[in-house]
Amino acid sequence: MADRVPLRVSQFQVPVEEPEDGLPEQVAEALGLTPGDLLHWRVVRKALDVRDKQNLRFVYTLEIETTAEAAEHAQQWVELTGSPLVVAVRSEPPFCMPPPGSQPLGSRPVVVGSGPAGLVCAYFLALHGYAPLVLERGAPVQERIRHVRAFDAGGPLHPESNYLFGEGGAGTFSDGKLTCRNFGPDALRVLELLAECKGQQPGKPNILYYHRPHLGSNRLPAVVKALRQRIERLGGEVRFYTRVEDLHFDSGGIRGLSTSSGYLPAQVVVLAIGHSARDTFRMLARRGVPLSPKPFQFGVRVEHPQELVNAVQYGPRQDYYVQKLGNADYSLIVNDSRWPLYSFCMCAGGYIIPSVSAPGYFCTNGMSLSRRDSPYANSGLVTTLPVSAFGGSTALAGVELQERYEARAFELGGGADYRCPAQLARDFLQQRRSARLPSSSYPRGLTSAELREVLPPLVITALEKGLRVMDRYWRGRFLPEALLVGPEARGSSPLRIDRDPQTRQSPGVPGLYPVGEGAGYAGGIVSAAVDGLRTARAIIATYAPLQVPAAVG
Repeated sequence: MADRVPLRVSQFQVPVEEPEDGLPEQVAEALGLTPGDLLHWRVVRKALDVRDKQNLRFVYTLEIETTAEAAEHAQQWVELTGSPLVVAVRSEPPFCMPPPGSQPLGSRPVVVGSGPAGLVCAYFLALHGYAPLVLERGAPVQERIRHVRAFDAGGPLHPESNYLFGEGGAGTFSDGKLTCRNFGPDALRVLELLAECKGQQPGKPNILYYHRPHLGSNRLPAVVKALRQRIERLGGEVRFYTRVEDLHFDSGGIRGLSTSSGYLPAQVVVLAIGHSARDTFRMLARRGVPLSPKPFQFGVRVEHPQELVNAVQYGPRQDYYVQKLGNADYSLIVNDSRWPLYSFCMCAGGYIIPSVSAPGYFCTNGMSLSRRDSPYANSGLVTTLPVSAFGGSTALAGVELQERYEARAFELGGGADYRCPAQLARDFLQQRRSARLPSSSYPRGLTSAELREVLPPLVITALEKGLRVMDRYWRGRFLPEALLVGPEARGSSPLRIDRDPQTRQSPGVPGLYPVGEGAGYAGGIVSAAVDGLRTARAIIATYAPLQVPAAVG
């Protein structure tokens, strides 16, 4: 119909008890329309508002299609009635991929890394007939799970198959949060792809629109495996235990790669290596690939009893809301221009895990399973370290800073036992080692330590200021039971692999496409996947496919 008008309706609030299938009638009434006026509707975003503890509400953003006459009436109705709703005509372009380019490919594109950026890039290349080859230094995800479980149980660290290396990348064992600030069609297409790959949680909010969608570290492996199988069915190939050791290029661009399994010719290389591939960073620096230091997150992880978080967030009706909504999460920000501190990767009903990729270093992270039913809640508490705090002038200065503090944390934790340095928050503020430590979700045990030894001065100052502010936010309930562990240093990449914003290629190295978190262009599963999708789009627009595309879209 030519007169269909797309509208975006924001700030639509509904009590959590209301079933979602009643939204069309409720939205129509709020806009002064009838349900029949809504020719199409979908939820764009759904967030939980916990400010009124007696009446928790979901806040929706929706997209609807209606006639031009009804759209005009709805906008006038909202204005006349003084409604808090925000109604605007939506003018967002649909998702699309470009027609294929004409430049011939002498060999299939190589994607280095099978995290979200690499897998999604490879999927769209395969879908459009480019038969990509994916190189993963670690193990297939099911084998990787066995290695991680053995490590948690006290076994040795597997250097190529651990919490950070292996199929799915670091995100596979860091909670499965699909948070993304981007409302656009690329982000929606990525979420649709994850949903298609068994990403839906039965009975849980839809990952396509929930404000902080969460799959859980037990569900992500199935999604990762399903995505890899799609790539293979479409003509792509994935090789495991294949580490890239060198790049070969000249003034004309990429010529090939040396790997742990031999040499590979390549004209197009997508570098989706993740932010912990420090050996690859050093190789790139030696080879003269343009790199720049960039600010990154550094801090600690804080753990509380989940019951306390439920009480703070849900109030006196906590038992009812826990049964209705599950364990509560939180988001805390101390907006101090000099010493900002904010929560990061909050894991309700979760576990503290060792974010370790090489012997001799120790770092923390957090994860939750899909049911979020651990008796503990944990979150990163981080600040952003500026380049000026790195103590060096090279592109690798941030990496070297991470290594210094992670090596000290390894020593404080007892070396190869991989025990976690820990300190009660109140003891941290009083600059004293904790005489006792509470029980914790960390699987290999805690060691009482002075965490100031594993933190840069700027981070220490941010914690000294910010912890007290967060305690005021929770009316004195944040500090008494807060356990700090650390360091937390792998939240983002400490460097950027430079690229041209239009071509998405490395300047001076045609054919090299840095993508994702490790390259410094993303900050989570969805944003990394979107970055991979956009690089696939750039490659498709330049080169001719190697085979007949399986589909268009």
